Amino acid sequence: MEIAAPFPAAARPAAPGRFSYRAKAASLLVLVAAADWLFFDGGGGSTWGAWAFALLVLVLALTPPARLGGSRFAAGAALLFAIALAWNPSALALCLFWAAASLAVLLPKAKFDDGERWAIRLAWQALRTLILPVSEWLHLRAARRRVPGGRVRAHLPALVLPALGSAVFLGLFALANPVLGDAFARIDVTLIFASLSLYRIGFWLLFALPLWAMLRPRVLRFEARGETAEAMPIPGVSAASVMLSLLAFNLIFALQNGMDLAFLWSGAGLPAGMTLAHYAHRGAYPLIATALLAGLFVLVTLRPGSPLAAMPALRRLVYLWIAQNVLLVASTVLRTLDYVEAYSLTRLRIAALLWMALVAVGLVLICWRIWKGRSGAWLINANCAAAAVALAACAFVDLGAVAASWNVRHAREAGGKGAALDICYMADLGASALLPLTEMERRPLAPSARARVQWVRNLILDRMEPRQGDWRQWIAHDAYRLLQAHMAIAAGRLPRTTAARQPCSASAPLTAAPGR
Repeated sequence: MEIAAPFPAAARPAAPGRFSYRAKAASLLVLVAAADWLFFDGGGGSTWGAWAFALLVLVLALTPPARLGGSRFAAGAALLFAIALAWNPSALALCLFWAAASLAVLLPKAKFDDGERWAIRLAWQALRTLILPVSEWLHLRAARRRVPGGRVRAHLPALVLPALGSAVFLGLFALANPVLGDAFARIDVTLIFASLSLYRIGFWLLFALPLWAMLRPRVLRFEARGETAEAMPIPGVSAASVMLSLLAFNLIFALQNGMDLAFLWSGAGLPAGMTLAHYAHRGAYPLIATALLAGLFVLVTLRPGSPLAAMPALRRLVYLWIAQNVLLVASTVLRTLDYVEAYSLTRLRIAALLWMALVAVGLVLICWRIWKGRSGAWLINANCAAAAVALAACAFVDLGAVAASWNVRHAREAGGKGAALDICYMADLGASALLPLTEMERRPLAPSARARVQWVRNLILDRMEPRQGDWRQWIAHDAYRLLQAHMAIAAGRLPRTTAARQPCSASAPLTAAPGR
């Protein structure tokens, strides 16, 4: 007797590739549902870290272990940024996590060559989210042509009996079991359909498209890059023109650096009517642009393997010019620090100082490249590594808290030599300014200054405490800040009041408020 197969030919278990596709689709549904539960309608605290960790686990589980290889380092970096999201979620930490996770799924498909090409690959991976619906529709259309009748229609007859039978048994159990019956009665179908607003569907798509691109990565292919192209001559660039340019540039930079040494480093008096803050602020960003142009000139004209790079006289002039550029960047940093001392420190000014440091590192790396004859890929990778280290540090360090602490320590009201405390900027910093303000309030202050600091400190607490009571908005770093602040408030016997709701101003916002 012949035993019938348990599945028809079109409904037999799928091949491994098809199973992988279904597993990815199931993972997508799980991640989008989790995002809807955690983030829709007011969520988004340390739960970002848990969601990122779940994404990383699913992505790695769907990648064959034998193909992980070099992507393990990228996966470790993604895990590090998932921890950063759990501790203190930020847009920077999320972007770095996404970039590291994208590297983890792309590296099994192509070896790492240089940072420039992988930056293009990551950009393409992000842009794929815009064309992915069309690509997937074409993919499914092609799959349907390969399977006559389609897989879905082949499965429909097998689903009719279990679906109808389950509905009948559920109905009978609902009649027999009052608990189950009440649970079904409380289901509001109209409310379910009403919740499916265009806004919510757009929220799902906002997560689904980049997630599907992550789960089904495509890597750009490049032709092998050789170093012989670097020795190609450039029209209009000769040894004489480069020599004269470097001589002229060195003299011009010597003039600028000499003025900076006189006014910034030695403290000589400025011309009448010009303050040090004005001198410092006016030249900061143009000088950084000058240093970048200088680096570009060296990269174009003295490429390793070119006849110009082999000339000792030109190399010495380049080393001198790069040294002058590094001094120029150092003077720019000093300008910015003088400006901060005259006014105050902000997150953007900290970012500007970090950018200046990266420019200086890039100039030194250019010099090292010429000296050691390194390739262009080496230079790109070294600069990418320096930028990655700086960005990773910023993902863990709260720049707002650094700015707030510096401003409080140097505030004129607290006996410092800096500017008067910008109380409105401290209010804008929010949780980042809570501990510095609490510390400042415990110092001897004038009554008007104390009232302003107390108002902003209570205002920040009013915003943080309700948010920390919602588990979806709870942030680990803010919980630590609140704990430290409450301990300092109790130790210093500082008043805890509900801050008056009024616009912030440099004058005293001192409307009386009920105590707690």
